[in-house]
Amino acid sequence: MSEIDDTIKTMESRMQKAIDATRNDFASVRTGRASPALLDRLQVESYGAMAPLKSMASISTPDARTLQISAFDRNTVGAIRKAIETSDLGLTPNIDGSTIRLQIPQPTEDRRKDLVKVIKKKAEDGKVAVRNVRHKCVDEIKALLRDGKITEDDNKRAGERVQKITDKFVKDVDALVVTKEKEILEV
Repeated sequence: MSEIDDTIKTMESRMQKAIDATRNDFASVRTGRASPALLDRLQVESYGAMAPLKSMASISTPDARTLQISAFDRNTVGAIRKAIETSDLGLTPNIDGSTIRLQIPQPTEDRRKDLVKVIKKKAEDGKVAVRNVRHKCVDEIKALLRDGKITEDDNKRAGERVQKITDKFVKDVDALVVTKEKEILEV
């Protein structure tokens, strides 16, 4: 029975990673509120190499609509500005010495509706990832049955456990969607 438990534990860990990836995807979707997570994916070219922005500067939120980036090295401010301007964020940096400020504009009604669609697509991708993990786990349990390591009853019980766990993770994705949708539609 421990082989089934190991397989299910591995499945749960993989599903949790899929949920975490979905949560990170959601964090990168711009709402009307300033969040350092908006800049997590940003890569900056500095001294001939690409590096994540958060390794080159500290990011804070002095108020709900402003991101403040404080470069560790004043010489990288231009590269950080360029990375922000060429990104898909659509933000204009204001530079003051080694500090860069980004004003987060309030999205229009149409833009908010588009963002909700983006969130729902990312959520569906997250659910697909969870279901793919479930499928792989079910295949592994069937292999144990074929090899004679477990009985038919063990296989049936394991299948029910796998489905319950999968349902829980799919509900987690749905809960993330509800929270993010509320955040996006908030004026």
